[in-house]
Amino acid sequence: MADFAARRTMMVDTQVRPNDVTKFPIIDAMLTVPREDFVPAQQREAAYVGGNIEIARGRVMLEPRTLAKMLDALDLQAGELVLDIGCGYGYSSAVIARMAEAVVAVEEDAGLAEQAERRLADAGADNVAVIEGALAAGAAKHGPYDAITIQGAAETVPAMILEQLKEGGRIACLFMENSLGVCRIGHKADGRVAWRFAFNASAPVLPGFAAEREFTL
Repeated sequence: MADFAARRTMMVDTQVRPNDVTKFPIIDAMLTVPREDFVPAQQREAAYVGGNIEIARGRVMLEPRTLAKMLDALDLQAGELVLDIGCGYGYSSAVIARMAEAVVAVEEDAGLAEQAERRLADAGADNVAVIEGALAAGAAKHGPYDAITIQGAAETVPAMILEQLKEGGRIACLFMENSLGVCRIGHKADGRVAWRFAFNASAPVLPGFAAEREFTL
């Protein structure tokens, strides 16, 4: 039987803390949530390796370092409502649920949404609502949100998502620019979102988050 608790501690000690993530709520959440329960069955042994884990075609669970640095840069507070886009099997939502008041998790893959709902319930994350629907549409009826996380990359963030962010709210997104990925944090003021660089990371671009291609003859 694998000692997943020991692997969890090692993940935090080797992948999270060395990347300047020291906020107690993040460390505590990542030490507590059983990552191995939020991956496909055949990936359980790989749950704590560094690197993104494929969970469906073109979809990944972000590596621990990326998720931790994203949450660190967002500086989530205990009373906040968070929109988690592309939750996959629900790991990111389970982690955020330990730090925020409530999480609305959006997943457009029906199989993944069903799995996320079941696994989050098994983990006792009762402050997460899983919504099955287009990732690019977000979940406007439950917003506006104090913070938004996008569990995958984007070339562009749909205006509909930015509209769901509260005035004064923050959004974390990985932008793929050719083969380079950059995580930026957006702050909303006067109805506009201003982005700033946070760190480098990469992931596949999520459905609905690709830039419009211009075709020329």
